[in-house]
Amino acid sequence: MPEHRGSGPDLRALLEKVESASPVQAVEVVADELGAVFGARAVSFLIADFSGRAVFRMGRAREGASGTRFPGAEQVHLPGTVYERVLITQHVDVREVGDGAQLTVPVTDRGDAIGLIELDLPYHPDEARVADIAAAGHALAYIVVASRQHTDLFEWGQRSIPFTLAAEIQRRLLPSAFTCEAGQFTIAGWLEPASSVGGDTFDYSLDQHSLQVSITDAAGHDVAAALLATVLVGSLRNERRRGADLGEQLRNANDALVAHSRVGQFVTGQVMHIDLDGGTATIVNAGHPFPLLLRRGRVEEIALEIDPPFGLQAGWSFRLQRFALEPGDRIVFVTDGMLEREAARCDLPAAIAGSGELHPRQVVHALGAEVLLATGGSLRDDATTVCLDWYGGSPRPRISAGGATTEPGVVVT
Repeated sequence: MPEHRGSGPDLRALLEKVESASPVQAVEVVADELGAVFGARAVSFLIADFSGRAVFRMGRAREGASGTRFPGAEQVHLPGTVYERVLITQHVDVREVGDGAQLTVPVTDRGDAIGLIELDLPYHPDEARVADIAAAGHALAYIVVASRQHTDLFEWGQRSIPFTLAAEIQRRLLPSAFTCEAGQFTIAGWLEPASSVGGDTFDYSLDQHSLQVSITDAAGHDVAAALLATVLVGSLRNERRRGADLGEQLRNANDALVAHSRVGQFVTGQVMHIDLDGGTATIVNAGHPFPLLLRRGRVEEIALEIDPPFGLQAGWSFRLQRFALEPGDRIVFVTDGMLEREAARCDLPAAIAGSGELHPRQVVHALGAEVLLATGGSLRDDATTVCLDWYGGSPRPRISAGGATTEPGVVVT
């Protein structure tokens, strides 16, 4: 094995180099450093595409270039590849190649699978070296999260097709990370966009004592639906961030939508607030399809009292409905794009019942794929899914390695 500087990257020195470079060059700096430290013949970063079914091998950025800004960028479809396996398992893949090895390493932050690093080494690494490389992948996840605030570089890398204006607006309404792992729960969301955006959104926010989750579906399509969704999601976030309780959040967001929309425009949705100390959930259903609960191997709807959609009646007080969570519960929220017409051929309860061993990130991707298959890839409406796994217990740190939970709670099936 060749001699290298230390047992792994000097993270302090690496961060100093990243800070001195522009955000556009951050990944290149990391790749160069990893190549030098581990004696790699080649290092590349592959970012997960927004479709969830491909990764892009990001080349070196070039100022003034057209299109994606990545000369020779390579799209790799995931099904059946080592990249798919590593994204699912969150384990480093080591393959012997001639006199060396090829490593595929997950780049993950709190369960959010950002992409992969691929290294071509001229030697066979031992376990300690593989662990060092895995840690470097985790460090890269933080660098990507920080750098993408300042550049469109990573957005370009994640888009296999151009966005419409409506899709661009809709994208801004979604959380920056589609997956979050914590000690008591894991949550993941996914949106399969229709050819004309249908105004779906999902959101979540975690604080010291609570988790809040929402899923919404604005009536209509294209820019009008996206703008309607913008008013509601923006108002819900504003109310939440100023410290309003759930009932006040919803009343004020509803009134804002009434004030800033035309008569007859509305948004259906559900907003759920979980008390992390007590393990109880409070939910409001504003004209939306019922959530599905997987508990001890059985799937059933969570039957809720139905209030009018947001935006129809000013001053409406939404009913706060409470239910106790049990360790091992899996709750799946959907929009009606998962249920309408051809999409109804997808047996959601059966799919969810068979998902007990899957990570929530896999569940939402699998359900999206099922709907695409049922509709022949032509969605009439956005199809959005949020999956929440509840492990229970008191608020606590998660057990993690490389940005992914190593011992998630067990879903009882």
